[in-house]
Formats: sequence, C-alpha cells, structure tokens
Amino acid sequence: MAAKPGIPKGTRDFSPVEMAKRNYIFNTIRDVYHLYSFQQIETPAMENLSTLMGKYGEEGDKLLFKIQNSGDYFSGITDEELLSRNAARLAGRFCEKGLRYDLTVPFARYVVMHREELSFPFKRYQIQPVWRADRPQKGRYREFYQCDADVVGSNSLLNEVELMQIVDTVFSRFGVRVCIKINNRKILTGIAEIIGEADKIVDITVAIDKLDKIGLENVNAELSSKGISDEAIAKLQPIILLAGTNTEKLQTLKEVLAASEIGLKGVEESEFILNTLSTMNLKNEIELDLTLARGLNYYTGAIFEVKALDVQIGSITGGGRYDNLTGVFGMDGVSGVGISFGADRIFDVLNQLDLYPKEAVNSTQLLFVNFGEKEAAYCLPILAKAREAGVRSEIYPDSAKMKKQMSYANDKNIPFVAIVGENEMNEGKVMLKDMVKGEQSLVSPEELINLIK
Repeated sequence: MAAKPGIPKGTRDFSPVEMAKRNYIFNTIRDVYHLYSFQQIETPAMENLSTLMGKYGEEGDKLLFKIQNSGDYFSGITDEELLSRNAARLAGRFCEKGLRYDLTVPFARYVVMHREELSFPFKRYQIQPVWRADRPQKGRYREFYQCDADVVGSNSLLNEVELMQIVDTVFSRFGVRVCIKINNRKILTGIAEIIGEADKIVDITVAIDKLDKIGLENVNAELSSKGISDEAIAKLQPIILLAGTNTEKLQTLKEVLAASEIGLKGVEESEFILNTLSTMNLKNEIELDLTLARGLNYYTGAIFEVKALDVQIGSITGGGRYDNLTGVFGMDGVSGVGISFGADRIFDVLNQLDLYPKEAVNSTQLLFVNFGEKEAAYCLPILAKAREAGVRSEIYPDSAKMKKQMSYANDKNIPFVAIVGENEMNEGKVMLKDMVKGEQSLVSPEELINLIK
C-alpha cells in the first residue's frame, strides 16, 4: 500500500468551508482598505536574497527560506569549502533567491524600482502569503498570509492615526474585542540612553519584546547574557513595568527621559497619536505599552501590536514607522508607516469565537434535485434565472436516488432544495423545501427566487 502523502510542517490545506471563511476575512480587510483609499499591488513570492538579507535582524535572517540555484550549483565551489560544512556560507553560494519573509521589505523594493510611476504619498495595500522557517506551534505557521497597508512619502503622524482607525474598524466589523498597543522606538532608544546602554538598543528591544512569552526573570537573564550591566537592568525594571493610564505613563516618561532628546521626541509623537485617537470614538481599547518592542530593526518611530482579548493567541496585527527602509535600496529620505493583519491568526480567533456570518460560509443557497433528463431540462432555465437574480444555485448533475441528493444538500448545509416532478411541470411550478424548517411549498419560479432572496 502506498504511503499516505503529507504536507510540510507549519503549512495547511483549506477546505471549501475554510476558504469561504478566509475569503470573508480578506474581503472585510480589503473593503476597509478601500474605504481609506489604499490601492492594491502584488510582488513576487521570491525575491533576491540581497533584497531580504539584513533587513530583519540576525534572528530574522535565520528564518528566511532560501531557494537553491538551478543548474550546477556546485560550480565554482572548492572541495575545501564543501568539506568545511559551513551551512550558512554554503547556503550563500548555493542560493541567490529566497521566499519573502514579510510584505514590507518587498514593498520598499517596489517603491524604489517604480518611483517614477508613483504619486507620493503612496498608499498601498497587499494581501499575499509569506514564509518563515520558524518552529511551528499553535498560531504560528511557516506559510501564512499577511494583509498589509502602508503609506510612504509622508512624515505626518496623521498616517499613524488613520492606520489605528483601520485596525479599530476591521476588528469592529469582525466583532472581535481587541487591545491596540502602541509604543515608539524613540522612547526605547531614550531608555537605552538613560540606563547607559545606548549601543545595546537592539539587544534590549529584542529581549523586552519577549516579556509576555518568557516572563520578566528570563528577559533579565537574556539582557545579562548580552553584556548589559546589572545596574542598567535594575534601572530598566520600573520602566518596563510602568503602570497607569496612558496620560499618567506619558507624564512619567517625560520626567524619566528628560535628559534624552530622542526619548522626549518619542513621547511627543505618542502623545499626539493617543490624544488625536481619543477624539475618534474608537470602539476598542488603545494602550501605551513600553514592553512592546517589535523586534525588527527597521522600525524607527511609532510601533503597534494588536491582541485579542477573548482568545489566548499571539499578536494578530502589528506594524510601525520605518523612516529609513528605502534608503538601503538607494532611495533616501522616504518615510513610511504600515500595519499588517495576520490573517491566519485572525482565522483561528474567529473560529474559536464562532463569529463567521452564516451567509459568508454557506456557498450554495439553492439545490435543484435531478429526477431525469425531462425534469432537468425544465429546471435549467429556472436555475439560470435564479443565478441572474444573484441566488447561488446548482443542480445535482446525476439523476440519483432522492435520498442521496438530499444527503448532498445536508452535507453542504444548503438551506433550500427545489424538487420538480411531473405534477410540478404540469402546473409550471416548483416544490421548494426549506431544509432548516423542514417545510415545503408549491411556488412559481418567480416566487421561488423572491422567497430565497
């Protein structure tokens, strides 16, 4: 017996029902992006490794899926190099391309390549899969979709405000209660300065970003392992654990960061975003969270993360400002800010909370039973009219037993079944069965369509 086929760990198949749910997610997010005048683009699944490497920090670089060169990839490689078994170095020789890790870096590359065609500020959205060679676990996959919105070519903090409104609108439409967490990399840089570890900003942010996952004791141990002094770690504790309202936190930070110009700039930016959003009647909570670090090197200003309040799962949306990202591709002075919805985690959240509208999940609304050629010929024009009227309809293709056809309708959760026999044809009507109520009535084709609509 042949071995049962499988798929790589961290990937998934999606059934028709699951695809209907995913399309509901994508369409909801897409509709909100359109509401805020974002335009859609797409970029290739694979990019040159030179485009991707060095943009996500050391940890991110390790998670890039690399694509082996075609042809004789041993050409030009010495026996000494092969025998060295240096995986990283050999991968660099064997692979010139990689699967994209996110949509932001490819977008920056796109902006630089197409700069002459774009009008700035450029507001784009992108809904495509990305790949990460991560350890698969609940809510974390190796292949998953991101739904990004970015604005480039504008320094205005109104862009940050608008992106937070988009987040609030999307999750309100889903019916998911969330907490929108914001911070600012300038605040984190200021904190690193005042504790005397300015050159360790990356190590500090990578460590404290893990606070929710590994706890304070392990964060402190990681900071110590990176060569950060015990004195600096002690100074960091009250800042990491700062509590109170957003206003109280900002006031405390103004005092703590009084000696740091960049730190105060971060406080000022955060204060503008929070104060402006307070006038927008957001439906979800927004919180200044100093433990939020977003461990990606390219963020330079405001950073965001969204947590679901009623489900235990990681971040379901994230993003921030990246003032210098296009500079690595030779285009300086272009500021950008963006968000990314994690569609696969949102899928899991909506599943757990059972928040999918029935009309978004059930595909077929009306099934015509097939009793034979004559009956099918009678049904087909009615089926065509139903489809013209927007009723999602199908006819069972074979003249099978009634029980089999009704089982098919039940398996697909089809709410209405049209039954046509000799009596119905003689009267020019259809017997319509409501599969939910178990009731049936003799109706004209026009009445059938109106009843279902």
